[in-house]
Amino acid sequence: MRILGIETSCDETGVAIYDDEKGLLAHQLYSQVTLHADYGGIVPELASRDHVKKTIPLIKLTLAEAGLMQKNLDGVAYTAGPGLVGALLVGATIGRSLAYAWNIPAVAVHHMEGHLLAPMLEDTPLPFPFIALLVSGGHTLLVEVRGIGEYQILGESIDDAVGEAFDKTAKLMGLNYPGGPLLSKLAEKGDSTRFTFPRPMTTIPGLDMSFSGLKTFAANTIKMNGNDTQTRANIARAFEDAVVDTLVIKCQRALKQFHMKRLVIAGGVSANRHLRIKLKELMSSIDGQIFYPRMEFCTDNGAMIAYAGMQRLKNGEHTDLSVKAFPRWPIDQLTSIKSEN
Repeated sequence: MRILGIETSCDETGVAIYDDEKGLLAHQLYSQVTLHADYGGIVPELASRDHVKKTIPLIKLTLAEAGLMQKNLDGVAYTAGPGLVGALLVGATIGRSLAYAWNIPAVAVHHMEGHLLAPMLEDTPLPFPFIALLVSGGHTLLVEVRGIGEYQILGESIDDAVGEAFDKTAKLMGLNYPGGPLLSKLAEKGDSTRFTFPRPMTTIPGLDMSFSGLKTFAANTIKMNGNDTQTRANIARAFEDAVVDTLVIKCQRALKQFHMKRLVIAGGVSANRHLRIKLKELMSSIDGQIFYPRMEFCTDNGAMIAYAGMQRLKNGEHTDLSVKAFPRWPIDQLTSIKSEN
């Protein structure tokens, strides 16, 4: 069985084809970073228009890369939410229309479920249950995962997601958009002993998180100490250390509370080198295992949507003829399915 996956939830257009026996056959990705850079952030209308231009050409390229035609496909999966409603509607409309024209089923996929299952694109087996840390641009979640669709949200950011906090803090330092990766690169040159930022909500019980205060703390630190190159590097290092330590503390707490020794980290921020090192150290200290996608599948991509869509299609799920998008869609509202993984 082969399925076409389409991802258009935000500022990246991703298309992939997944085979349930051979795995990932082909994938293409187009990033809108250059388009939005002049505005210092994502412009939803521009994002939607660019998806309109890029999705069909990428589908053609992906089919060509896989050496397939539409008659070789058994389904179409598309991201239905959460995300920017206009961007979601582009992928949903194209995905649903192609499925109708090709007379194959269409599957509406949850964007964060795609991220959560992205490590399953790798050869290393990922057994259930596990704790998942989902850290994308707009979401920060700790989730107990018992199986595909069996999700319980244990904690989340009550304000900015980690990715948002990185980008906003980078903007305070005068870094270009997207600032998160640039901030992390700058932090490598920083002195970890020069500034100490708070670790929000780590001294109180619970698994919820807060990161917007770190942005304010960074702004005040810049105001009091200047904004020369080394000072910015020191502030970047202090900020990143605070974020990473907070996430590690929360993961450690969740693993202990739910008696787990397997941790999945996924989403764009899961590519952060410092975070991966610290979480690997944590899992080594408790004789546990950590799983994450390869770098190219940390950010939004069609491969994760194709994989998640395959699992749901094999379970008999598909959409009707209506085109729907869900900009807000809690992951714990998904139905559970049986999986061979």
